[in-house]
Amino acid sequence: MDLSTVFNFQQLVNGLQLGAIYALIALGYTMVYGIIRLINFAHGDFYMIGAYSIYFFGVYFLASRTGLHPIIVFLICVIISMAAGALIAVLANQIAYKPLRYRPRLSALITAVGVSMFLEYLFSSLPFIGPSYLAFPNDAVIPRTEYLVGGIHLNNYQIIDLGVAILLMAFLTWFVRGTMTGKAMRAVSLDKDASKLMGIDIEKIITITFLIGGAFAGVAGLLAGITYPRINPYMGILPGLKAFVAAVLGGIGIIPGAMLGAFLLGIAEVFATSFNSLLGEGIAFAILILVLIFRPQGLLGEKTAEKV
Repeated sequence: MDLSTVFNFQQLVNGLQLGAIYALIALGYTMVYGIIRLINFAHGDFYMIGAYSIYFFGVYFLASRTGLHPIIVFLICVIISMAAGALIAVLANQIAYKPLRYRPRLSALITAVGVSMFLEYLFSSLPFIGPSYLAFPNDAVIPRTEYLVGGIHLNNYQIIDLGVAILLMAFLTWFVRGTMTGKAMRAVSLDKDASKLMGIDIEKIITITFLIGGAFAGVAGLLAGITYPRINPYMGILPGLKAFVAAVLGGIGIIPGAMLGAFLLGIAEVFATSFNSLLGEGIAFAILILVLIFRPQGLLGEKTAEKV
């Protein structure tokens, strides 16, 4: 097999793995926007909290002090990270966003930026965390295993990232399309007033939306921790912004669009990084500008007339 072809396939695999992490964050963005038209810029910090929840509780209390099988430890870590992300998302909604529900959208948007900065500085000020990087003991969660398939280097972390992301995306698709709560979520996203007249509890649906989005961001933090094993309180800033770009690229408010946009963005970033690392960091924002200019509704979105 030609070496350049193998190299391109290697980049493709790495891009899909990175896109899987972005997809889990982007799904939370797109769900919240679809329900209450809020761009929740604190969503990247839910991802950060998911990683720290495993650093302290998952590793030290499960892996280091018990003789559990690594797969069992990993599954418990998934549950803990999802619970941590869901808890902070629900608290942010109840404390910061709910009081502004019927205020101008700009108020909620500015509040989201405030929540994000508060969480980052709160964590960096804690004496047992601090602003510096901490080494995430990924081998304690699940040991790394390398594979060589057709000249392409793979590892179990890449497989886990893609597998977890695909499973959770499939679950969310089924939940939204196949359950009564999911149908209620779709109804609320279309018309809140009509949904309320039909007896749907709007606040309950919004809480469930934040819970699911926060849980997905939390597990994304776990996957990022085992794949790129260092964490710090500001680790959610760039991934959060890039996941937002992914949601816009696919069509914000559209679940399949968030998935598609995240995978495309992950692949683009990895290929751009192979030319220049700084170009890789900035490619997402170049894509955002191009999308807003040429297709603001996103790849899977449709043009809609806005009432004025």
